[in-house]
Amino acid sequence: MHAALLQAAPVLAAAKSKVPFYIVGGLLICWALVLSMGIGMRRPEFPGTVAAERAVIGITVVLVVATMTMAIVTSGGPG
Repeated sequence: MHAALLQAAPVLAAAKSKVPFYIVGGLLICWALVLSMGIGMRRPEFPGTVAAERAVIGITVVLVVATMTMAIVTSGGPG
């Protein structure tokens, strides 16, 4: 997923549309809500194992980096 987003970044941002940023930011928001309200509040032992913890951290880092990348790539500037 991470490599695909980085490869698609120039294509998605060619017209300086903010839509790619909104999409990736929306994914990050959904991820945060699912983790906190959907899973975290219902399962006190979440994430349970070290592997699951690393997976959650890894996905979160990828989404944050993708959102920051889209913010930079789609930012306004001389076109």
